[in-house]
Amino acid sequence: MALSTLGNQVDQARIFKGAREKPFLAPRGVFVTKNILFVADTGQNRVFIWPEMPATEYAEPTVILGQHAVADFGRNADGVVTASSLQYPSGLWSDGHKLIVADAWNHRVLIWHTLPTTNAQPADVVIGQPGFTTNQPNVQGIGAAPTAQTLNWPYGVFSDGQHLWIADTGNRRILFYHTIPTANYVAADKVIGKPGFTSRDYANHEPLWPYSVKVNARGAMAVADTQFYRTLLWHDYRQAFNNPAEVIIGQPDFDSCGQNQYRLAPEANTLNWTYDACFYKKGLLINDTGNSRILVFKDTPRHNNAPADALIGRPDFNTGSEYQETMMGTDKALYWPFSIITYKNQLVIADTGNHRLVICRLKA
Repeated sequence: MALSTLGNQVDQARIFKGAREKPFLAPRGVFVTKNILFVADTGQNRVFIWPEMPATEYAEPTVILGQHAVADFGRNADGVVTASSLQYPSGLWSDGHKLIVADAWNHRVLIWHTLPTTNAQPADVVIGQPGFTTNQPNVQGIGAAPTAQTLNWPYGVFSDGQHLWIADTGNRRILFYHTIPTANYVAADKVIGKPGFTSRDYANHEPLWPYSVKVNARGAMAVADTQFYRTLLWHDYRQAFNNPAEVIIGQPDFDSCGQNQYRLAPEANTLNWTYDACFYKKGLLINDTGNSRILVFKDTPRHNNAPADALIGRPDFNTGSEYQETMMGTDKALYWPFSIITYKNQLVIADTGNHRLVICRLKA
């Protein structure tokens, strides 16, 4: 990678590709806590755990979830769905003790009460399905109405250690649990983005395709709303139960839905297929996936359509995914990054289109 393409907001960048025998394939999820690295190797239906951040380009994981060995990669381990299998895992969360995984294409979220220590260790709890051996959307299959207990393509998860939020993407809503469930098929306590748990209709002021949800220590909540090329922001997550977002990033209003606001090139205030956001210090990082860049807001925006203060991954605000550094291959720069996480002053990027992680230090 031409590390200079990341720009002047970061330094000390390095590449990590996973296990040497079978490296990452389109990793969509990354999480770091207590220096433990978790990666959803989405294209190979597995989650990796490293007990500390790797310092080399390749490193063997300590634990593999969803598969029995590093060479394995089949959906649901080439069999039927079980407590040990995964199919297109994406969002991750851990506090260093519990682990929560959005098992998106099995239409469920899995919880381990303690960090797994063996390959293919079965989960302790399943959310969204009555048991570990079913995996249909909304339990009854395609076209079935949602309930407080069901899920449909859940891509994102987040917890503050007490509450749990699930980006129930296919049902166009976010489910909220007062406590992290300890039993299977627990009903959510509240819903964000719908008037009730069984509602399927949607309006433009609601999350249209919520892919990730993040909440900071002050209670502010950011939702990457992919389908309308925007990030929705509430300054207090509790307001989201009854009110639309207070701030829209990437669009001027709720009815606007243009990819880069219908412009030929991106700008400091536009987004293109955004899949994640991450609070950092007083501000916010927006993963602008379709533009292959990360927008940096030094302070959390207070009004719609705010321009970013800086960016990571492109030389200027008007350069998108395709430019001179990617004409002969995409590996010299970020390409379709899906997930980001900060840990202390480190930024870890799931550089999905290049099948790798980029790990760097945030300078500010």
